[in-house]
Amino acid sequence: MKYLLAVLVLMSTLSCAQEKQPIKGDTEFQRTLNADYKDATKSPLKDKDRKHFTGLDFFKVDSAYVVKAKFRRTLNEKSFKMKTTTKRRPEYIKYGELSFQLKGTPFTLNIYQNQGLINKAGFEDYLFLPFLDETNGLESYGGGRYIDTRIPEGDTIVIDFNEAYNPYCAYNSKYSCPIVPRENYLKTRVEAGVMKFEKH
Repeated sequence: MKYLLAVLVLMSTLSCAQEKQPIKGDTEFQRTLNADYKDATKSPLKDKDRKHFTGLDFFKVDSAYVVKAKFRRTLNEKSFKMKTTTKRRPEYIKYGELSFQLKGTPFTLNIYQNQGLINKAGFEDYLFLPFLDETNGLESYGGGRYIDTRIPEGDTIVIDFNEAYNPYCAYNSKYSCPIVPRENYLKTRVEAGVMKFEKH
C-alpha cells in the first residue's frame, strides 16, 4: 500500500512538473509574448491551439535588425480611416517618417498614431509601425507584421525588428486587424521577429 501511494505521489509530481514548463524565449520580449499567448485571459489563440501551445516560432535574434532611424515629424497630416480585415475603420494619422539603413540599404517607413488610443491611459505617446517584407507568406505571416514604439524626445527612434509581431488575425479570424499600407513595404527579407504560426 505504501509503495502504491509512493508511486501515485511520484506520478502526480511528474504531471505537475510537465504542466508547469518554463516559458520559452531567448529574450524578455519573446518570453512575455509567449506567456501572454498561453494565458487564456490575454491570448488571441483559439482554445484548441492554446491547449497545445508551447511557444511561438521566432527568427534567430540578430543585432543587425536593431537600427537607429532618423525620425521626421510630418505636420498637418489629415486623419484617415485605416483599412482592416473587417468593416471596422479605425482613425489614424501619419505621424512621421523613419529613415534608416538595413544591412547597408536605405529604407523609409511611415509611422502612425491611432486617434482612438491617444485618450487612453498609457497610450498617449503610442505609435504604430506596420510593415511588409519579402518573408511574408513564406517564413512570416502573409499580412505583414507590427512593431510598437513611442513618440521620441529627439529626432531618432530605435527600431528593433526582433520585436516585430503578428496581427491577432494570424491566429484567429475573429479579430479585426489593420492592413499594412503598401507604402510600408520593405523590398528586402526581414529575418527577425515572430514567424508564421502553424495552426493545429
